[in-house]
Amino acid sequence: MAFWIFGKKDKRASKYTLSIDIHSHILPAIDDGSKSLEESIVMLRAMQEVGYSKVITTPHVMVDVYRNTPKIVRKKLVLLQEEARTRGLDIEIEAAAEYYLDDGFLGHLNSGDVLSFGDGYLLFETSYMDRPINMEDMIFEIQSAGFKPVLAHPERYRYINDLGGEYSRLKELGVLFQLNLNSLIGGYGKNAKQKAEFLVKQGLISFLGSDAHGLRHIEGVKQAKSIEMFDVIFKNNTILNDTL
Repeated sequence: MAFWIFGKKDKRASKYTLSIDIHSHILPAIDDGSKSLEESIVMLRAMQEVGYSKVITTPHVMVDVYRNTPKIVRKKLVLLQEEARTRGLDIEIEAAAEYYLDDGFLGHLNSGDVLSFGDGYLLFETSYMDRPINMEDMIFEIQSAGFKPVLAHPERYRYINDLGGEYSRLKELGVLFQLNLNSLIGGYGKNAKQKAEFLVKQGLISFLGSDAHGLRHIEGVKQAKSIEMFDVIFKNNTILNDTL
């Protein structure tokens, strides 16, 4: 099966390890990630092959597309956990969510039941093309509700052009950054790769994610772990994944 490709030995083995993933779409048939329980199991096996012992999966929550609730997410999580145990997979699975800053976000935040991870970290994303006009207000609301805002894949937002200024402003607001490892190998294009390298070199990254929607992204993680920039991440940044 396809996941056996992950058993091959890396050409350049890094001395740095990464055992916990905090961004993926592995729960079955809940968003644009895994389409079935069987695909979820194949993805989990692949995650094990690249060295993960724990996966915090984060399905999309978007008012117009993926109307996931904590109840729906937790039900899918239990289903996957039980199937993984049945298949003999030795990997821990938890669930949070990737919240889109849309018209429904404040409703989720004010519901009293928000899917965060670790010590109150809340993963959020925005439109790739347009900066939300109320972004700073939303960040304030996240913090006022007692959560720590984590911006998913900041390297992928096309509206960020003044790298030093705009990223610094977000950091001043208390936003933590989660880098997609696939960005380091050009998985989302040249622009995202350049921004990813900038963020890494400036020491602005707190979390790393596979953002796995399928096996191709997990293969990308393997490739990313074999390049020199992977070592630079840990030399220049305080990565919090394995503290969770």
